[in-house]
Amino acid sequence: MEKSSKILFIFVIIYYFMINIPVSAAEKKFFNIAPKTNNAEKWRIGLYEGGEYIDYQKIFIETIYGLMKLGWIEKAIIPPQRGEQTKEIWDWLSKEAKSNYIRFVADAHYNAGWDKELRKKTAKKIIDRLNQKKDIDLMIAMGTWAGQDLANNKHCTPTVVHSASDAFEAGIIKSVEDSGYDHVHARVDPFRYERQLFVFHNIVGFKRLGVAYNDSVACRSITAIKIIEKVAKERGFEIVRCYTIDDIPDKKIAGDSVKKCFKELVKNVDALYVTLQNGVNVNSIPDLVKIANSARIPTFSQSGSEEVKQGFLLSISQADYSYLGHFNAEIIAQIFNGAKPNELNQVFEEPPKIAINLETAATIGFNPPNDILDIADEIYPEIDRLVLYKKIMYNKVSNIYNRETTLADSKFFDASWLPTD
Repeated sequence: MEKSSKILFIFVIIYYFMINIPVSAAEKKFFNIAPKTNNAEKWRIGLYEGGEYIDYQKIFIETIYGLMKLGWIEKAIIPPQRGEQTKEIWDWLSKEAKSNYIRFVADAHYNAGWDKELRKKTAKKIIDRLNQKKDIDLMIAMGTWAGQDLANNKHCTPTVVHSASDAFEAGIIKSVEDSGYDHVHARVDPFRYERQLFVFHNIVGFKRLGVAYNDSVACRSITAIKIIEKVAKERGFEIVRCYTIDDIPDKKIAGDSVKKCFKELVKNVDALYVTLQNGVNVNSIPDLVKIANSARIPTFSQSGSEEVKQGFLLSISQADYSYLGHFNAEIIAQIFNGAKPNELNQVFEEPPKIAINLETAATIGFNPPNDILDIADEIYPEIDRLVLYKKIMYNKVSNIYNRETTLADSKFFDASWLPTD
């Protein structure tokens, strides 16, 4: 009876948050998505990101595949990418992608490198270009920094914000229903992190939750600290905090600061919520997993199931970004068909996917109930050290030789990336 109640409760949590969408958000208009030109000219697209981050790359790739599925770009295989950057795929799109409808402007890719001073200069440069040259028809803003810099009245170019952890809390949009600007659209999943925390707490039953994060205003938004505090109050657990270094170009320094926090936290907590930040990356995750597992502390990845594959215990997120990429592509298509960005629905809740790593579970002495395994969409029997090793070595070799890797010589190509009808 207790197990059945637990599994029922988890289902109730997931689907309650999925259907509890503001009515006004659900009633937004839906416009045509068929490919069309801009008065016989191609639509011109630019991109701005605060810095390199793996989710930006993955979401952008799936958005491109979404546009391919909708017919805006001819279908093709996107080459493997180095590290977490989006510049190489942008260069490929501007030179190789075939389309009668859109063009990725070669010199319209901007990256602030997680540098606050460079961020100011980059944002000004983009806004000046939008107002003076007027050679961009739509800007893609990847992440919180880019969204904050372009969601304003300093320009009127249609802007879509992708991969902002909490666009409302970050001040990018006025509300879930209304961005506050006719030319701005920001995709939101208002209950994503609440779903994660409720499920994690119900499965593990922790009393002291460790959270390592950077305490700046921007990073508190990215890591959803207010939501963590809200759920802690509702569920009656204590938050044990440790502050990291983030929003800097050097990911090694950022990663070392997270490792230091993990070493401190595992002494005083009975679970760890692994938040989104630059210091949690392919190079640092093996050490973070080792620190937590050696102390027999359950972990939950805020980012998603890819990090569960790499060794964290649990997550609830999408198995891939294809659903989100299709949503993003439809938003862009509707804008090119005459919709104002603020006329479109901003809410897209990811299909719920529970992921668990059984090697980590065994290492820390956590025996997942069979009912939990029954509803898990992704079960990883072991930590995928080979994938981690390949990624790390691929990044190192690519950086040393500074070359593009072709499909022929790449061992990292995944054919599942190719879109299907």
